[in-house]
Amino acid sequence: MTLFAWPAFLAAGAGGAVARYLLDRAVADRTTGAFPWGTFVINASGSLVLGVLTGLSLYHAFPKVSKVILGTGFCGAYTTFSTFTYETVELLEEGALNEAARNAFGTLIVGAGAVALGLALAAL
Repeated sequence: MTLFAWPAFLAAGAGGAVARYLLDRAVADRTTGAFPWGTFVINASGSLVLGVLTGLSLYHAFPKVSKVILGTGFCGAYTTFSTFTYETVELLEEGALNEAARNAFGTLIVGAGAVALGLALAAL
């Protein structure tokens, strides 16, 4: 990555972090219960975006630097594995075994499906 791409990378990361915060708050304001819907929605939508970016790179010669800026910068700051794992462990500690299992397996299945859908959309 060139020296001139770094500011774009940093801006994309900052944008991803802000978007994550805003979407998490919006989802939290509209849901109830123990299940961490905000993180779930964020990780699923981030997986979709990363799938589209990867598909654009594979099928349509999307520039590698742009993929790194958006994929690693934006999506890396937007999605959150650490919060996902923390919330899953927190559910386990609270005895919410069903919600913990739904969060763990649901995130894996939906995330993989979202990436596949993103790749398929980009292939069109």
